[in-house]
Amino acid sequence: MLIVQKFGGTSVGDTDRIKNVANRIKSYYERGHSLIVVVSAMGHTTDELIDKAMALNEDPPRREMDMLLVTGEQISMALMAMALNAVEVPAISFTGGQLQILTDGKHSNARIRDVDTTRLKEALAQKKVCIVAGFQGIDENQEIMTLGRGGSDTTAVALAVAIKADQCEIYTDVDGVYTTDPNKVPAARKMSHICYEEMLELASMGAGVLHNRSVELASKFNVIIQVRSSFNYNDGTLVVPEEQIMDMEKVTVRGVSLKSDQARISAHDIPDKPGLAAGLFGKMSAASINVDMIVQSTGDQNKNTISFTVPAGDLSQARSVLEAFLAEIGGGRIAVDQSIAIVSAVGVGMKSHSGVAATMFQALAKENINIEMISTSEIRISVVVHKDQSRKALEAVHRAFGLGGDA
Repeated sequence: MLIVQKFGGTSVGDTDRIKNVANRIKSYYERGHSLIVVVSAMGHTTDELIDKAMALNEDPPRREMDMLLVTGEQISMALMAMALNAVEVPAISFTGGQLQILTDGKHSNARIRDVDTTRLKEALAQKKVCIVAGFQGIDENQEIMTLGRGGSDTTAVALAVAIKADQCEIYTDVDGVYTTDPNKVPAARKMSHICYEEMLELASMGAGVLHNRSVELASKFNVIIQVRSSFNYNDGTLVVPEEQIMDMEKVTVRGVSLKSDQARISAHDIPDKPGLAAGLFGKMSAASINVDMIVQSTGDQNKNTISFTVPAGDLSQARSVLEAFLAEIGGGRIAVDQSIAIVSAVGVGMKSHSGVAATMFQALAKENINIEMISTSEIRISVVVHKDQSRKALEAVHRAFGLGGDA
């Protein structure tokens, strides 16, 4: 069986943990499996590298940040290959560039376009375990690109697609996907299955267990992902097509997430005319800024207010884009709020059940939590609340939908 495994930063956080992972890989190898292992940077290495960069330049060039950040994964891959060879498992490490993981030209948030499997197939034919640095690739000009935080998950799924792997396992510090973050809500329960659509919404709205683009890719190519812990051998959670989940398991709400690294920007007193929103968000898109929730309201004298949320890390750039846009249209003022969080309820059962929004809003009202913005999709309801009340809001919504029992 050909298996792609991915081990996150906590799984390879120090040399003892790398040895632990090497022994786990060895057990698979000795059972005759062919293995491609994707690794993240050790522990908090990426954060430490970012801190070093910011100490030198508060707005470092994205190209140079990519050059810096890929070193974290490259340390992990080399150490993992060494650890495997030490326990008599032949292993060879590869960077994204060596494997020709080709991406588009967007530094810090590139998307994978193609993977050349030639070197992987050669190494596997020689009975070697292939260790791959996650989170990275190269563009057509051989420039190093990174895939965004959490991008090692996407590397693993992309390799599973390209090599036609039989299995894709994502190892992390939790033993599956929970109804919400168990570190925030102790009553959270692990799920045995979750469908792509639900997992994608949860990942996009703050559930850190999987990178949202890895789920998107898995869904497109029908790759079943198993999320497991590297610290035990418990069964994990399978991320599968919706049709593989029995009707009786399609609960109204599958999980609840909290996204706290957000900021809201409001443009007040702008002209009320057609095409203005299209112009603004076209510029945000061109700057690769991921806008989440949007609310537009009309006030007096044909003036509009547009409010939207962005990742906190994009706030400075988003504000610059908005300032330039307001200068173009000849008016408006900007307000910024960094004290917000987004709480979301997700479930494919929303397609066929009514009253989900009412239940969520009533749960928040009971806790005297004010809702500042609302956004919905076919299987998701999201609300913006004050950051100081976000934990209470998460617990209230989780409790309201009865997610603290067996899931």
